[in-house]
Amino acid sequence: MEGAVAYLELSHGKANEMGSDQLDAFESLCDLIEGGGVQVLITWSKRTSSRGTPIFIAGANVTERKGWSKEQVMAHVRRQRDVLARVRKLPLFHIAVINGVSLGWGTEFTITCDYRIACEGSKFGLPETGLGIIPGAGGTGELWSQIGVPQALRLGMTGERIGPEEALRIGLVQEVAGTVDDGLRRACEIAKLVSRNSPTAVAAFKRGVLAAIGSEGGTRQEIEALAYEHCLETGEANIGRENFKAILRGESVEWGPLQEFEP
Repeated sequence: MEGAVAYLELSHGKANEMGSDQLDAFESLCDLIEGGGVQVLITWSKRTSSRGTPIFIAGANVTERKGWSKEQVMAHVRRQRDVLARVRKLPLFHIAVINGVSLGWGTEFTITCDYRIACEGSKFGLPETGLGIIPGAGGTGELWSQIGVPQALRLGMTGERIGPEEALRIGLVQEVAGTVDDGLRRACEIAKLVSRNSPTAVAAFKRGVLAAIGSEGGTRQEIEALAYEHCLETGEANIGRENFKAILRGESVEWGPLQEFEP
């Protein structure tokens, strides 16, 4: 933690694989963040394999499932889906700096982030259909809404691995950086901009945008109206008006504590 910015470094297991222990950790992280005080989360990794290959998240931890029943696997994957949905809705700006391999669960995790910066040499892909399953933690139900149906079908049905430039072209990531340090510097620049704004307004904007996805026009307008009115009712708009000149000068403002908006 550095002020209103939280840094999450992935460095566990053999290849940053995601299993039950990591789901526990993400639930604890969500508990912490949902309590307020954090406006930006930056997730990154400098992990490398024994051969020196950079790794962001190699995939799910399938080794731990040895001996599990079909019902246990189903319950576990449902939990994965629920945890990632919770991460997606965190009331902050979540930036991922993706360095290296990000396959299966790794690609599914990245789409829960609000902004993705891919480093040179990063790899994305959904290999699940080649293993007799489908992407079960958002790759099937959510990915299409960010990169379009044809590209989602292409990745999910072929298992093709793509690099940072292709990921940028189809909208899977938003920027490409050289090294992980370059990506972290850029993420910190963005974090600085976000963290000087009202936590309540930032969270209300994100919640409003996510709630509007898939809604018809009249509903989208009402969600926006309610989010705007939330900023008025919480007093954040008044703080902004009273400090308008200071804000224009780039000075810091003492905003109120996070008050989440529920559309």
